[in-house]
Amino acid sequence: MKLLESLTSIWSALTSRLNSTGTFLPQLFLRLIVFWEFWEAGKMKYDGGAEGNWFASIQESFPFPFDSIDPNISWYMSMWGEMIGAILILLGLFTRFAAISLIIITVVATAAVHWPESWNSLSELWKGYAISNDGFGNYKLPLIYVVMLMPLLFSGAGKLSLDHLIAKLTNYSGGDDKTSDLGSWGLMLLATGVPLSFLMPIFGAGLAFIGLLALAANKFLSPV
Repeated sequence: MKLLESLTSIWSALTSRLNSTGTFLPQLFLRLIVFWEFWEAGKMKYDGGAEGNWFASIQESFPFPFDSIDPNISWYMSMWGEMIGAILILLGLFTRFAAISLIIITVVATAAVHWPESWNSLSELWKGYAISNDGFGNYKLPLIYVVMLMPLLFSGAGKLSLDHLIAKLTNYSGGDDKTSDLGSWGLMLLATGVPLSFLMPIFGAGLAFIGLLALAANKFLSPV
């Protein structure tokens, strides 16, 4: 019994110290790699200029409404979105806005280039989870990028960020309140469903709709 208590005490001490640094380093390391990946993608478009624009050849593959936008405009939107978003992520400034913007850019690119043209089952769709394209799509890297951006969207940039510094200087503490209610789950479904609707329109739109219903219900049920 004493051995179990000792082990529990040691484990509690270790985890409490890890928790104390858990809002500093993990988010910083994540932001650094996200910055590099998206900065490189945007810089490649910038170095290629308008002459290297290959969006016109895949415009029909873009999901609505991006298939109706001029390819040159789409090219510069993607280029500046990736570069500016990468810088914001690096600085930890407007992190959630930058994260959702980069998620949408990534999902749109996935729908146009990396998503399989057709699939009849989840097992067939899973074949596209690959780096090389064998005819089933190759959405592995974009999915990894989206998964890396999700913690920044939902948890923020961490304490080594300009967002945290601004919050301190303005005495803003709302971001530290962990409010869990129907509205928080609705917001999560909405933030997940909207980007997903570019790949799976019915499923993604369904999630977004349920999220809106949850937000509305939370507003209705909340005490005045």
